[in-house]
Amino acid sequence: MDSAFLITAFATLFVVIDPPGLVPLFIALTQGMDAPHRRRLAQRACIIAFILLTLFGLAGETLLGFIGITMPAFRIAGGILLFLTALDMLFERRTQRREGQHADPDHDPSVFPLATPLIAGPGAIATMILLVGQSGDGWIGTLAVLGLLAVMILATFLFLLASPPLERLLGRTGTIVITRLLGMLLAALSVQFVIDGVRGTGLI
Repeated sequence: MDSAFLITAFATLFVVIDPPGLVPLFIALTQGMDAPHRRRLAQRACIIAFILLTLFGLAGETLLGFIGITMPAFRIAGGILLFLTALDMLFERRTQRREGQHADPDHDPSVFPLATPLIAGPGAIATMILLVGQSGDGWIGTLAVLGLLAVMILATFLFLLASPPLERLLGRTGTIVITRLLGMLLAALSVQFVIDGVRGTGLI
């Protein structure tokens, strides 16, 4: 196995999954929850994301082709889901505060939007399919890519566990500001997913 390929694969997964960038998102999505609850959500999200990315890495292209879904269509769908998350961050929580309500501490964002599309998003899924395809015909290359994925998911979990100190550092006002800013960035990112998907269809 070429070490240059492994380094490139690791860097690509890190950039696409972006564990540090998930920390403020995790804070925004788990406001009002205690540390044990957050830990369980982070653990569940990372396990689900690892399973999804592993499945798509091993049989993603075949599976999508079998049910007639192209990667551009998958990217468009992921962009739409991410846009809904951005709308929730931008408007729903603000409405709850104005009405004197509180975010439901029992809601579970571990599957959506944490596991997918934030961790195992269209970009990460496409990256896994590409890396497994480039790793060679044998199982050694595939296992090496899956090992890198496991390391990246572990790193993501550790970053999520570090979110409470960051939340205390930001304070309530800082968290609200970051939530709004990230909502805007997520909205822009979701639109970019859709644009990339449409471009992949050849329409533009």
